Order: sequence, then structure tokens, then C-alpha cells
Amino acid sequence: MTLKKLTSDHIKSRHGFYTRAGGISAGIYAGLNCGFGSQDEKKNVTENRRRVENDMGLNALYTVYQHHSSDVVVLEGAFDPATKADAMVSTQTGIGLGILTADCAPILFHDPKNNVIGAAHSGWKGAVLGITENVVGAMIKLGAERREICATIGPCISQKNYEVGQDFLEEFMDADPINSQFFINGAAGKYHFDLPSFCLAALRKEEIKSADWVGACTYNDEAHYYSYRRSTHRKEPDYGRLISVIAQ
Repeated sequence: MTLKKLTSDHIKSRHGFYTRAGGISAGIYAGLNCGFGSQDEKKNVTENRRRVENDMGLNALYTVYQHHSSDVVVLEGAFDPATKADAMVSTQTGIGLGILTADCAPILFHDPKNNVIGAAHSGWKGAVLGITENVVGAMIKLGAERREICATIGPCISQKNYEVGQDFLEEFMDADPINSQFFINGAAGKYHFDLPSFCLAALRKEEIKSADWVGACTYNDEAHYYSYRRSTHRKEPDYGRLISVIAQ
């Protein structure tokens, strides 16, 4: 099966938000599982990543050890994949910056004028801690210009499927009361959080050139996307990880 990916007209460099199509993993991981953090067979994940490298025409594909932070690393030369961070920026050509997700928001960044790229894993923790601001700041340090940066949010969980509790709401309200706009009331005292809208607002606050969301919900579309929350609701033992990649 051919690999399938979503792209954005806003980003002019090579990039893709890959679906689960075209991989060799089986069972609950069926498809293009690219997460070594899963319990899938390592040879399957390795082959899936190789297919992504080939599809993108890369010399190398790099990921980091994501730990729900707002940490950003600059990728220069040799790179240790065990580096703990949730975003990368680079000016290198021929290499791919890869982000793994299964409901959290993958965000790809590009300044085509100054040849700077970035990729971020924005779960709710990284989002509220300011990962978007940190990526833009790191890109500027590499020579990017704020008004030249374009960003796109890939497939992630939508508001109607993201039920949260009171403590979750209060953490966002403590950060800024205006964050109440990203919550709606749910059943039994719960709320629903709008992750893609929160990420879009954070991007627009940085006054970059453009920001958009591809509009795909990982929870809703099992045929194309892995979802941590969906697997949890089904009491499945694990879940696959989608990969989103940008290169120049």
C-alpha cells in the first residue's frame, strides 16, 4: 500500500503529516507505526521509518525523546535520538525533523526566505508551557524572520473528543483566564478542550506570516490515524504513533 500524507499550501518545503497507510505493522499497530516507544516489533518500526525516509527523499530522519515539555533543540550535525525535547529546529538540508503523535498536535514550521525549519510535538502540557513561542524564538536565533515563518498543525484530537476534568481546566485558567474560550461544558461536570484552536491562537500570538490546521481528528478517523484516547477507551494495551516530517 502506498504511503499517504497530508500537506499544507502554507509550507513550501518538503513535508508531510503521514497517516497510518502504507506500513507493515499489524494488529493494533496496523499500518505505518513509527514509534519505537510502542511495543510493536522494532523491525516493523524501523522499516516503517525507512519508508518515510524514502518517500521524503531524505539522507536521514531524526526524532527526539518526547516528554511533554516545551524544550526545543537545535539540530546541527550528529544528533543523539535519546535527546529529551519536544521540538527541533534546523537549517540543514537533506535531513528530516520528525514528530510522533497519537492525539497531540504535530506542528511544522518553515521560513523559506532564510531556510529555517522546525517541528514540534504540542500536547496540552507543552502547549500551556509555551512550546510554540520557544520554537519561533529558536528559529529566529538561527536567522529566521518572524513575519516569514509559516506553520501548520497536523492531525490531532478535536474538541468534541477531548474530555477533561476540573484540574485540567484550572491549570489553563491559572496560566491565563482568557484560556476559558478553549473549553466548553461537557457531561457530568466535565469539559471539552479545543487543542487545535489553542495551538492556532498561540501561533497567531507570535505574529508569524501564517498558521493553519489541516482539520483532521485522530480520534474520529481510525482508518487513517492512531489515537491514544481511543485505544484507552477500548482498553487496548498500546497504540501506534503517527509521524510528521519536514525537510529542506
